[in-house]
Amino acid sequence: PSPTLGFAHTSRSTASATSRTRSTPRAGAQHPAPFVPRRCQSTSPVTMVAENFDAVLEGKYPAKHHAKRTIELIRKEIPDANGLLYLESRHTKLLEDNDSPEPFRQRRFFYYLTGSNLADSFFTFDIQTSKSTLFIPPIEPDEVIWSGLPVTAEEALAQYDVDEVKFTTDVNSVLSSYASANPNSTIFAIEGQISDHIKISDFQNKNLSVLKKSIEVARVVKDEYEVAIIRKANYVSALAHKAVIEKSRTAKNEQELLATFLATCIENGAAEMAYHPILAAGEAAATLHYVHNNRTLENKTNLLIDAGAEWNNYASDVTRTFPLTGKFTPESRAIYDIVLKMQEDTMAEIKAGASWDDIHVVAHKVAIDGLLSIGILKGDKQEILDSRTSSAFFPHGLGHHLGLDTHDTGGNPNPKDKDILFRYLRLRGSLPAGSVVTVEPGVYFCRFIIDPYLKDPKHSKFIDTDVLDKYWSVGGVRIEDNVFVTEAGYENLTTAVKKAEDVEAIAQA
Repeated sequence: PSPTLGFAHTSRSTASATSRTRSTPRAGAQHPAPFVPRRCQSTSPVTMVAENFDAVLEGKYPAKHHAKRTIELIRKEIPDANGLLYLESRHTKLLEDNDSPEPFRQRRFFYYLTGSNLADSFFTFDIQTSKSTLFIPPIEPDEVIWSGLPVTAEEALAQYDVDEVKFTTDVNSVLSSYASANPNSTIFAIEGQISDHIKISDFQNKNLSVLKKSIEVARVVKDEYEVAIIRKANYVSALAHKAVIEKSRTAKNEQELLATFLATCIENGAAEMAYHPILAAGEAAATLHYVHNNRTLENKTNLLIDAGAEWNNYASDVTRTFPLTGKFTPESRAIYDIVLKMQEDTMAEIKAGASWDDIHVVAHKVAIDGLLSIGILKGDKQEILDSRTSSAFFPHGLGHHLGLDTHDTGGNPNPKDKDILFRYLRLRGSLPAGSVVTVEPGVYFCRFIIDPYLKDPKHSKFIDTDVLDKYWSVGGVRIEDNVFVTEAGYENLTTAVKKAEDVEAIAQA
């Protein structure tokens, strides 16, 4: 049964947490208003953003919209900004000591303004005229022998949200002509992402810092198309998570389950993973970013799977924990119910303007109440929170921004925070409407982390080791969903099953 939880949850932190120095977003890091599609402005009936994600994805990726949003942010820092935005895609690179190319991963800044996954390409955007130009590699007959015909200029123009497509052999002449015709203009590019042969010396003014910062801020707020991509990635991930639970009935080791997840994603069109999957059985689930994925399932209680498909370069990030025997043990079920309530109560706090620090504190309060109810913790709940003893069992942050990267831009973390409760938060400050965040509370039984707490009288007085000894085999429980923040609350983009009874039903079927 669910533990009785007694903290009076508010949207404010405890006195000790409130008095600490909070990290704040960088100066000038204002978030632009989210794109709100017309069909989502109606108050009745309520329609979720990009609910029919496949229909939304039939259109073009809104690269021009992203470019204009980026320019608005640049002009907040440089009001009279004018000239060209210049970006390069990821270039083909060979493996070290090998003649085969490295696996390709498009530069996210380039993709955000082009929607193009082509390698060895360039891009310009004229701030004054809003004209965008994509430069793609010309056909090389020798390469066609091995790789077939590349995308043509006509195909690229039809596929991408750009005004013009030229070849990469034209880029230097275009840059020189522009600089000559606009002598006082500025070229905005990213430091370290300008090829040696590219001639930007003709521009009197060069800014290699503001473009990257502006795109990082712009990426925080998602438009309808981006939400549709993340919904699609979550849809595929949910299929794969379910397949893993089903496969666990006959699988012998973690790598069989990894193979099932990958196969299901690929079969459904998602060939790339958002990050290296985590499939941790038994006590290995206490390792937050477990990497082995090849250990036996024999005599293990649960499996924690943290794995997400990528769709069109956008990530999903989903974690589930399920019983390998088909039914949670009493100890595992108690922890599972605590973690699920941590997620439910923190999600209830989410809306535009809410403080992520405060929501993170809510997660700790629920964890403390739950661990008190089953006897692992003892003493006064407020003293436990103030002492930060709960960090022994919930050592990481509640979540992070999600988008073109799993740990997406704009989080403003403060890894030097002296308060351990907040040190590992990847997201600080308030939540803007239109952002997508993960909500991933967990409770873990990691001996390496907990042992120092047991040796410190400041913490050990709150921990009942006799009760704790019953829970080591649980390993860890984490439940993670991806949430779209709205003015009034949130929309959950993750559909993978998580109710304990439903998880057990799949595991037993």
